[in-house]
Amino acid sequence: MSASGGTKAIVAALGANLAIAVAKFVAFLFSGSSSMLAESVHSVADSGNQGLLLLGGKKAQREATPQHPFGYGRERYIYAFLVSIVLFSVGGMFAVYEGYEKIKHPHEIEAWYWPVGVLVFAIVAEGFSFRTAIKESNQTRGSLSWRDFVRRAKAPELPVVLLEDLGALIGLVLALAGVGLALATGNGVWDGIGTLCIGILLIIIAIVLAAETKSLLLGEAAGADQVEKIKAAVVDGDTVTGVIHMRTLHLGPEELLVAAKIAVQHDDTATEVANAINAAESRIRAAVPIARVIYLEPDIFSEAAAAAGTNPGKAPGDAPGGIDGGTPDTPTESGH
Repeated sequence: MSASGGTKAIVAALGANLAIAVAKFVAFLFSGSSSMLAESVHSVADSGNQGLLLLGGKKAQREATPQHPFGYGRERYIYAFLVSIVLFSVGGMFAVYEGYEKIKHPHEIEAWYWPVGVLVFAIVAEGFSFRTAIKESNQTRGSLSWRDFVRRAKAPELPVVLLEDLGALIGLVLALAGVGLALATGNGVWDGIGTLCIGILLIIIAIVLAAETKSLLLGEAAGADQVEKIKAAVVDGDTVTGVIHMRTLHLGPEELLVAAKIAVQHDDTATEVANAINAAESRIRAAVPIARVIYLEPDIFSEAAAAAGTNPGKAPGDAPGGIDGGTPDTPTESGH
């Protein structure tokens, strides 16, 4: 997933949310609708979230330092996680509180044309932002379903914007329904119910975002297709005869660490092994360009150890078997 695609979607969402936030707040001042106040805070929170995503992308571009030798790529994950916290606290909890208060102390909506007009405008603006996020996501989504795309994406920006925009559109429909029912019945409780529904929706989206970004923060392996490409690139059939075990880890959305113990012939010279490792690293980078940090350790493959499943070079978590005693475990794309 390209950073440029994510940035374009973020900027589109930021522009739409700033304009919508101002319009919603003006409508709240004229109408007194709690749904409009909740939606105003929602749009302000979303604008702040897009700012956090842009800040995280900027900080992630810093060069590696002796204290952080693998760079700052995970800054994007940290700021995406902060987005879920802001959405939960500032957006969701505030809307739940405001809805509860409005249900307890309802009052009629004044100047109904303000909230209705602003909500219609907001739906159009959010629809434009959502359309931009979908268009940018389709460039990298491939054949994945939308659910799998959100779960498996290593770059957090587009999934975050997609979920935020989807939540905003549903929230606007709920606000419009609450205001409409309040106007039709003359009972302001419906406005409070609409606000409460918006809060619950935002909390659910925030929990989903937190769960997805938590897995990225903990560290995820490369996708199964990338793992297979790397394994195929390592083996040359001459000096390097197989992969004993391998581990991959995303240092950031566009940076992958690869560490593997590879099998070489027992009679190869040190020079031959060193040249084979250099050649394997070049093949890996050609096959998977985001594999930027590569560590390959040569070892002598023992058929006896493989048959017994007692290879001393096994990594923690390896299942018995494979080249070191069976089929090595392969990361699956089960999502975050």
